[in-house]
Amino acid sequence: MILLLDNYDSFVHNLARYLRRLGCQTEVIRSDQIDSQAAFALQPDGIVISPGPHGPADAGCSVSVVVDAPADLPILGVCLGHQSIAAAFGGRIIRCEPMHGLASTIEHDGEGVFAQCQSPMRVGRYHSLAIDPRDVPGELIVTARSTDDDVIMGVRHKTRPVFGVQFHPESVLTDDGLAVLDNFVDITRRSATHESTPSQLGRGVPAPHFTPADRGTRKDAVS
Repeated sequence: MILLLDNYDSFVHNLARYLRRLGCQTEVIRSDQIDSQAAFALQPDGIVISPGPHGPADAGCSVSVVVDAPADLPILGVCLGHQSIAAAFGGRIIRCEPMHGLASTIEHDGEGVFAQCQSPMRVGRYHSLAIDPRDVPGELIVTARSTDDDVIMGVRHKTRPVFGVQFHPESVLTDDGLAVLDNFVDITRRSATHESTPSQLGRGVPAPHFTPADRGTRKDAVS
């Protein structure tokens, strides 16, 4: 089961539909109606932290779930969820140029949730906050950046299966969004069976030395 923490976002049920389309039983719970321990008591195979209209401080249990999670529990943060992951490890969230309903091109490292996704890759953006590139937590690796304004668009924990994407994989503006979610689902299944994979965590590259890589094109793109 995938637990989808809803931060009062209009896209959350699109995320749930995509996860179910990928064969996942998905339970949607508002992030301010559950705490981290109650979330873990549900014994999810993975947790997805949804987008939302505010910042991490107003995202219910989103930050505490990342802080308190077992080290082997896969977590994917989308937009606000991505920012919540950074905040959980001490990162700073800053205002950026509003990008609501706009498409950008990103380049990524082809690892983790980006495995076998095309790079460069078009994505849909709906945000006016972002991770401060001058204050990326040491536990995190920057995995993707936008090519037009150099905003951090993806992060990954160095040792835990924790991933963040600033863009919306469920948006029709995102070309390989279903592939991103499929990669996360695969990670949850491998984690549940204690099966490791080189692409689960990947080598990554520190933020100051990010180098994009083209890892090929995934055919099952979002339409």
